[in-house]
Amino acid sequence: MIPAVITVAINGTARCLYTEAIDLRSIGSLELRRASVIEFNNSTQMWEVRDLNGQTLHSHSSRQACLAWEAQHLN
Repeated sequence: MIPAVITVAINGTARCLYTEAIDLRSIGSLELRRASVIEFNNSTQMWEVRDLNGQTLHSHSSRQACLAWEAQHLN
């Protein structure tokens, strides 16, 4: 398991990939934004991690592998 990384700015704003391993609500109110999209590509029969512009960043036959890649590279 890749550890959660929380980056806190000088103004107190924290950023991280969402995880249920930590109750993030316990440190304040949440504002969530997607960092990427993981979807199955019917044409290639692969799961894809895409940035918000639609560019494919990673693909794999396993959705779990895409989630792990996202956590490692976007954390």
